[in-house]
Amino acid sequence: MFYTKIYRVQGEVIVAICDKELLGKRFEEGEIVIDVKKDFYGGSLIGRDDAIRLLEEGTIINLVGKKIVSIAIEIGLVDKENVLVVKDVPHAQVYKI
Repeated sequence: MFYTKIYRVQGEVIVAICDKELLGKRFEEGEIVIDVKKDFYGGSLIGRDDAIRLLEEGTIINLVGKKIVSIAIEIGLVDKENVLVVKDVPHAQVYKI
């Protein structure tokens, strides 16, 4: 399961998705910080199929967590070499042009 929130701004569909268990947590490694804020990610709770649909629909995508980043890699949306990992937590951003 995943938490997601969708923003529609100036023609863009911004999709934020995180693994359920990461909502509200903060991960720091040196100067790099991933803050999985409830107000940014904490919208609806969804399953894998809905997550894939949103990954396909979004034009700007922000992902945090092993499960959701793995799905994005599996469907060819994210290249695993471009994933940032902080305290063993993967983070990926996608901008579709």
